[in-house]
Amino acid sequence: MRIVQLSKTALVATVAAFFSLVSFGNITDYDANWQFVHHVLAMDTTFPDSELRWRAVTSPGVQTAAYWLIIGWQGVTAVVLWFGVARLLAARNAEAFRIAKPPAVVGLTLGSLLYGFGFVVVGGEWFAMWQSEQWNGQSKALLFLSMILAVLIVLLMPDTND
Repeated sequence: MRIVQLSKTALVATVAAFFSLVSFGNITDYDANWQFVHHVLAMDTTFPDSELRWRAVTSPGVQTAAYWLIIGWQGVTAVVLWFGVARLLAARNAEAFRIAKPPAVVGLTLGSLLYGFGFVVVGGEWFAMWQSEQWNGQSKALLFLSMILAVLIVLLMPDTND
């Protein structure tokens, strides 16, 4: 395997490890991020006079389902990315590597959608997470999104002859 292909594979593996650890952590230390999801959906720490509070989701059942959807999304993303890593590692030449990319692209896209759409758009804007001093995860979501998109861009760049 050429060095550029190995580098791209290692970057995808890094994101796969990230999603594996995040989903594992959310299962084994359930309450840590449960509090975050609960408060963002309840909108109980947004501006007290916010006209957006009608959007709040206060049902514990719906909140729990949303949290498990996030955890499941993270887990599926990890599995798809590890499958992509295995495919990339098995590629023995440039053409095989190019053909092996789609599962990694799908996994990186799933991760981008979770943090871009799920946390920035839905959490940040719909549930006005930006109004909360305590439960504002936008900067972390953008950090994670930046890492994932950087790897996606690098993976999709044409391979050099290295």
